Amino acid sequence: MAAENSNIVVEAVGLTKIFKDFWGRPKARAVNSIDFAIRQGQVFGLLGPNGSGKSTTVKMILGLLYPSRGMLKVFGEEPRDVDMKSRIGYLPEETYLYRYLTAMETLDFFGALFGLSEEKRRERGVQLLEMVGLSHSVDRPVGEFSKGMARRIGLAQALVNDPDLIILDEPTSGLDPIGCREVKDVIRLLASRGKTVILCSHLLADVQDVCDEVVVLYGGKIRASGALKEILREEDKTRMVAPRLSESAVQELRQWLSAHGVKDLGQVRIDNPNRDLEEFFLDVVRQAQSQSVDTAGAHSGGEIPAYLMQGEGEMTQTRGKAVLDALRRPEATPVAPKTEAAEPAKPAIDMQKLAELGAAPVKPEEPKPAAEVDADAEAKAKEEANAKLSKLNK
Repeated sequence: MAAENSNIVVEAVGLTKIFKDFWGRPKARAVNSIDFAIRQGQVFGLLGPNGSGKSTTVKMILGLLYPSRGMLKVFGEEPRDVDMKSRIGYLPEETYLYRYLTAMETLDFFGALFGLSEEKRRERGVQLLEMVGLSHSVDRPVGEFSKGMARRIGLAQALVNDPDLIILDEPTSGLDPIGCREVKDVIRLLASRGKTVILCSHLLADVQDVCDEVVVLYGGKIRASGALKEILREEDKTRMVAPRLSESAVQELRQWLSAHGVKDLGQVRIDNPNRDLEEFFLDVVRQAQSQSVDTAGAHSGGEIPAYLMQGEGEMTQTRGKAVLDALRRPEATPVAPKTEAAEPAKPAIDMQKLAELGAAPVKPEEPKPAAEVDADAEAKAKEEANAKLSKLNK
């Protein structure tokens, strides 16, 4: 039991979040006493319609919101623990990027936040851009990217720190079918390497392809949960897939079923199965790629970076600790007790200059008599009048 608990990455017991109005009165119960546990290596689907509490739950896991009641642990710590956040990668529903940074500069910026060396940031940037099919747009500003390309660079930044827990909110939104398949392949690979993935998506086909366990929320409560295969299994039906049968063989099969207790043969459906549309689309594109040249859009992704294939990776709980410590809000500088204002210091007297001024005193200019002042003003006025008349005569 202890070993099983040690593999738990996220655990919630009675988790509740109540939003209140200005007066502190309950306004909305977004999450209503839910319990779940996510283990290492799982792909966990968090499902539900709009307003069911998915985003609120994710924000509490990230430490952006505090629970009103209940217990929530991530890697055995409180979600608000700063050091623990270095082990999480997050792709939000909307990709928010600095539009004037290039694709490589974007990954370099996020890598620097986790304290990666310049050499490692460069190496991972090249690998991740190759993985998401943007190696041809390394020096292009991300503000020029389409929505699908922005989602690709968003996925790359969520993996730049080699996280142990990856939270993906609508990761395939805006992606073409090729990109969707590549994202699902990456998710499967991460889980096989011991990473834990929380997937929020309205595209249930994607969830069905990759998730091991799901929780369905509605009105803030868990309405269904469990292993996906167990939930979707229809115990009262049996399906058999066989090579194409002749019409006579089909009739014989129906008679055999009737003889073995199948009373309502109308419920028996024997037809040709449909091919998966995604597989059909990918086959068409592969053929086109083999016959055509380049495309102006995003390319197919490349190999998965080597560091993502090394189990738990080389970054530990202390990764990026120095940078994260620097990002913490600094403690308030102690303020000295207020005292009476001291008198301002008097400027020092330059005795040498004072002696020089005393040795050669400047005699103040005596004011002119009033009569002389009036005469001077009258002469100046006459000069100005003559100047104006001479201009008019010209």
